[in-house]
Amino acid sequence: MSLENLKKECLGCRSCSLCESRSNVVFGVGRENAEVMFIGEGPGEQEDIQGEPFVGRAGQLLDDMLEMIDLDRSKVYIANIVKCRPPKNRDPLNIEQDACSHWLKEQLRLINPKIVVCLGRISAARFIKDDFKITREHGQWFIKDGLMVMAMYHPAALLRDSSKRPETFEDLVKLRQAIRDYCTDTY
Repeated sequence: MSLENLKKECLGCRSCSLCESRSNVVFGVGRENAEVMFIGEGPGEQEDIQGEPFVGRAGQLLDDMLEMIDLDRSKVYIANIVKCRPPKNRDPLNIEQDACSHWLKEQLRLINPKIVVCLGRISAARFIKDDFKITREHGQWFIKDGLMVMAMYHPAALLRDSSKRPETFEDLVKLRQAIRDYCTDTY
C-alpha cells in the first residue's frame, strides 16, 4: 500500500466518536521517505479546519524550532497520534488513540524513518512508554522498534510556558547531532 492510498482510507475513518465533530481528518504531511518523523498528539482547531498538522500558533513555533537546526517541513514528516480533533482540544482518550493506532503504525512502516521525535507527553506515553515523564525524560534517546526516539515539549506547552524553551533548544541540538550521525539524507 502507498502512503497516498493509506491517506485515502484514513479520510473515511469512522472508528471512534471523534469523526462526528471533525471538519477534516488530519492525516500527516511531509516527505514520504523522511528520515525524521515528528509525532504530536492530535489536531487543534486550525489543523482541523485546514486538514494539516501543526499549522496554528504551535505549528508556527515548530517551524521556528526546525529552522534553528536547519530543517523545514520539506525534509521531515509530521503526523499525530489521533487524526481527528478532540473536542475543545482535550487530550485524546485511550480508546480514541487505540482506534487510530493502526494509521500511525502504517505511516511509520511506509515512511520508515530513522528518527522519531514525540512532541509532548501524550505522544511520548503512547510511543515510548506508558509512564513517560516529559519534565524528566525529554531530550533522552530511546530505541523503540529499531528506531531512535526522543520526546520534546509540545510547541503548545512552550507557548504557555516559555521557561521551558532553553531546555527545548538543548533537545534540538541533540536532535541535530543525531541527524548528522545517523541520517544519510542531506539535511
